[in-house]
Amino acid sequence: MTIGAVLLGALTTHATNFMMERTRNKQVLLTRWDDKKLAAYEGYVDAVRASIFLAVQLYEHREGLRRSDKSEQEMRAEMSEGGRMRGRAFERIMLLAGDDVVEAAHELNAAAMEVDWLAEGKTHGSLEDWRARNRAVFREINEFHENARVDLGVQGSVKGDNHPERDLLLPSARQEGENAST
Repeated sequence: MTIGAVLLGALTTHATNFMMERTRNKQVLLTRWDDKKLAAYEGYVDAVRASIFLAVQLYEHREGLRRSDKSEQEMRAEMSEGGRMRGRAFERIMLLAGDDVVEAAHELNAAAMEVDWLAEGKTHGSLEDWRARNRAVFREINEFHENARVDLGVQGSVKGDNHPERDLLLPSARQEGENAST
């Protein structure tokens, strides 16, 4: 009887230790993937924002709103590289993200491409069209943030009553007779 109790105690201890170790390993694995997801999400948004800023630089130069020391060819090359980096970051999202984050990334990528195309002159539109496309891409960034936060289990929201939608930050209108390069 004593030997049976000792064996039962040993088996119970072993089973308990095994289950605790298995649970700990699962938690470590989940944390490791969350770290990778966070890095991928951060890298993607950074790449999207960088490509938007490159597009703004080219658009403003092409439209005579602001001159640059760089040639249009240099700016197009930078945009091309920015698009390549955005694409690489997008692929990491496809590998790591949940369904809602992947869908938000697709929507964000489409909005960013519209900004690129207008900046490069592949599509045409007015200054107001340009601003509307930029507003749209920043709304999609917020949607991506929202979905990424849910996927990572982050509390709160980047939208709603506590965080009203913000508009583009634009310089004050030029006074009549001012030069576009000032």
